[in-house]
Amino acid sequence: MATPLTTPPTSGDDVVLLTVPADGGYLGVLRTATAGLAARLHFALDEIEDLRIAVDEACTMLLAVTTPGAELDCRFAVTEDALTVEVSTPAVRDARLPAESSFAWKVLTALTTSATADLSAGRATIRLLTRRSDV
Repeated sequence: MATPLTTPPTSGDDVVLLTVPADGGYLGVLRTATAGLAARLHFALDEIEDLRIAVDEACTMLLAVTTPGAELDCRFAVTEDALTVEVSTPAVRDARLPAESSFAWKVLTALTTSATADLSAGRATIRLLTRRSDV
């Protein structure tokens, strides 16, 4: 069973939780959920595609450090003008996520409003926040 994400919803958030096997073959499920939720917020088509790419990139980073047989836990928090995507997985011992100066992080920060990462207590987490540009 997957460990639930520890970030509680804030007042007024709609929260969607998805857990998929930590396998690249399942990333399409997360990309599709991302696009659907962003469309619900009336994001522009290019913003939806940017967010799909960012979620895919974040998950790919996590797949590189996940433990065998693990799952990716994905938490989508939907507010009136923003979508926060938090992806988390158990990490192998001595795991390291790419540095903020890496190309992967440049992609994440270019495609989202903000991107952060945390590697603690045996879990790796990447959090992406995207606000609608017309707000």
